[in-house]
Amino acid sequence: MSLIVQKFGGSSVADAKSVKRVAQRIVDARIAGHDVVVVVSAMGDMTDDLLDLAAAVTDNPEPRELDMLLTAGERISMAVVAMAIRSLGYDARSFTGSQAGMITDAQHGSARIVDVTPGRVKEALAEGAVAIVAGFQGFNRSTGDITTLGRGGSDTSAVALAAALGADVCEIYTDVDGIFTADPRVVANAQKIDRITSEEMLELAASGAKVLYIRAVEYARRHRVTLHVRSSFNNNEGTIVYNPTEGQKVEEPLITGVAADLSEAKITVAGVPDVPGKAAQIFTIVAEANINIDMIVQNVSSAGTGHTDISFTLPKAEGAAALAALTKAESDIGFASLAYDDHIGKLSVVGAGMRSNSGISAKLFTALYEAGVNIDMISTSEIRISVILRDDQVNDALRRVHTAFGLDSQEEAVVHGGTGR
Repeated sequence: MSLIVQKFGGSSVADAKSVKRVAQRIVDARIAGHDVVVVVSAMGDMTDDLLDLAAAVTDNPEPRELDMLLTAGERISMAVVAMAIRSLGYDARSFTGSQAGMITDAQHGSARIVDVTPGRVKEALAEGAVAIVAGFQGFNRSTGDITTLGRGGSDTSAVALAAALGADVCEIYTDVDGIFTADPRVVANAQKIDRITSEEMLELAASGAKVLYIRAVEYARRHRVTLHVRSSFNNNEGTIVYNPTEGQKVEEPLITGVAADLSEAKITVAGVPDVPGKAAQIFTIVAEANINIDMIVQNVSSAGTGHTDISFTLPKAEGAAALAALTKAESDIGFASLAYDDHIGKLSVVGAGMRSNSGISAKLFTALYEAGVNIDMISTSEIRISVILRDDQVNDALRRVHTAFGLDSQEEAVVHGGTGR
């Protein structure tokens, strides 16, 4: 008998019919002899609906109360899934994040897991029940408050429980058949990837691939949890995200996938005095505002002026806060002006085979040139190349680069839902 953690996203439990289908899948795993722990997201678009409700009441909802509101969605899902399983003749018990032992820090809206103590979940399993856990939420011991893990937090909840329980696999169910070489909603002939390393998946998630969230992939990699990303609409095998053992030799694909991200903006701090410490000053101010930076480019200083420009990308949602923080420090830094651009997109190619193959950059930039794309910024890692371009060019560029690297399939990918969650 093995222990499986299964996570179902909002599109998988969108309505009563979907909940019944999910319940039957869970019971099938139980009949096959597995112990099963299930993590659920809010039904359909309920989280967005709750956010809209909060916005209709106030322009600035208090974070503690917003967390209390948003966690209602997952509590509804866990209860109805447990009811559906019971209607099939099998025992099921639902637990909130706090009841399941998901202990977090005190940061409302984006809390991080600090410990998992799933005592009640283990008791339920020992008594033959399926444990249904509300994803996305936790509990801070010092404040006694309910917290949320940020969007995509149910993935992280599932991985954290799998690690704490020593599960054999963590199955992430979504509305596509696995992880693809590109978003199948944009690239119709994207190929499903059978196996991918956690390192490659981490880069794809950081580059905008939405099928898995980066925090969940980080947690799985750190705790060596094997993930199986698959569709809740059929029984097909999905994609295994695995952690290679030390020294393991595998035949790595040249390029595993191509990802695009339209959620970022760019800020340029122009006319910065080109003296030691100014970049540190700028990014310290940004960090103190709890803003995450992605790509950074500093221009070569003009000999005549002794000034330079520093550009960086960040989430659009954090653009206003970054501009406000930098504007407040304008006299201290001594820059000339700020420019904000939220019409950019990031395109990335990812593949562990980059380590041992030359010519990747040339092929990427040739494909972009042939698509008439002008590159604004470039960033690289050992297994990734990312470029910034105009947002209205991203989808066409994604398809052209996908073709250039020979990733096109002869068959059209199937998308069962509409959101990828």
